[in-house]
Amino acid sequence: MNAIRALIGEHRLRDLLKSAMLPRSTWYWWQSREAIDCDVALCDIIRQIAIRHKRRYGYRRVTAALHNQGLRVNHKKVSRLMAKMGVQARVRAKKYRSWKGETGMGPAPDLLKREFTASGPGVKLVTDVTEFNVAGSKLYLSPVMDLYNGEIVAMSMGARPTYELTERILNQLLTSGHARKNALFHSDQGWQYRMRAWQKQVSDAGLRQSMSRKGNCYDNAAMESFFAVLKTEMFHGKTYTGTKELAASIKEYIGYYNRDRIKMKLGGMSPVAYRTHMFP
Repeated sequence: MNAIRALIGEHRLRDLLKSAMLPRSTWYWWQSREAIDCDVALCDIIRQIAIRHKRRYGYRRVTAALHNQGLRVNHKKVSRLMAKMGVQARVRAKKYRSWKGETGMGPAPDLLKREFTASGPGVKLVTDVTEFNVAGSKLYLSPVMDLYNGEIVAMSMGARPTYELTERILNQLLTSGHARKNALFHSDQGWQYRMRAWQKQVSDAGLRQSMSRKGNCYDNAAMESFFAVLKTEMFHGKTYTGTKELAASIKEYIGYYNRDRIKMKLGGMSPVAYRTHMFP
């Protein structure tokens, strides 16, 4: 068949097959072979996307990435080919945890009320602390997320969940100028956020402090979801020699998450790309 193609040319071959000057079986063979060739090329592109993103993309994000390259492919076909190649994304557990101890004195009201959308950058910000255990040691991560685009705009890591850990992210946030005046700053009822020094600094900066209700992790679901994605895509199933290596990997991942990892609700753009597109 390849010899026939070379002899009479691709377009002429189509005309001959359609006009029945060649056997119908040859037409169907040629069509199936052409489809296989296309699938092979598509599989190569899908595999490259999966490798680049370390299998962090499911079929929806892979489909969006293909569309961004100008390839119009149905998401069902992408899902089927990914399953065939064994490059599906790792599935994260739908599991939430929150601190359920005593609330202490003077928790701030829940101003966020599970409204996880914002009209622009720096309007609604959320924070929390999560724990990693590696090689017998612990590492704590405290980030700040902008609910407008899911971007991590400040972060701090340490061996203990001290007040200084959260104080550093507050200083980062305020010196960056990312938070707008009167912005809502939401957290759980952790002891760090109920400290007088934290509350005063937040208030003095012109921010409105908001807290989840006692023991209700869904009030800060956006941050909990980020932690689940983070641990699924760069921690669970991986081996780290110690907290220093893990900290470097977390820093690299958050840079990737902000600049490269596309989000479907952002129209197939990364958080930074979306922000710069909407607010150039």
